[in-house]
Amino acid sequence: MNISEASKRSGLPAKTIRYYEDIELVRPARAENGYRDYADSEIERLTFLRQARHLGFTIDQCRNLLVLFDDSDRASADVKALADKRIKEIDRKMKELKALRNTLSTLARECRADEGSDCAILEGLKKS
Repeated sequence: MNISEASKRSGLPAKTIRYYEDIELVRPARAENGYRDYADSEIERLTFLRQARHLGFTIDQCRNLLVLFDDSDRASADVKALADKRIKEIDRKMKELKALRNTLSTLARECRADEGSDCAILEGLKKS
């Protein structure tokens, strides 16, 4: 199938699919006319990549997941270790976001929101 159909079936934009090919995450066959020819197995990989990226896995982590996906002798513990690492990254990011929210909420509470030019938010932003 062509890249347009691969895009529809995988849920990824054609530009992303071309990028994944450029970095060798997928390797579609080429038709006699030189056009990409995506097999069902490539659609499966593209869908896999879409979901992994949606979960926040980096390109390198996706590459590692694909190696495990392709290895029928893999240990599921290796896959779980990658997922556990991603969960820790998410937890760290959530903690950072909560701290950012608290800081911004404090600044917003201190703002009088009146017609005056004094602004606690702007003052707070210039502090380190």
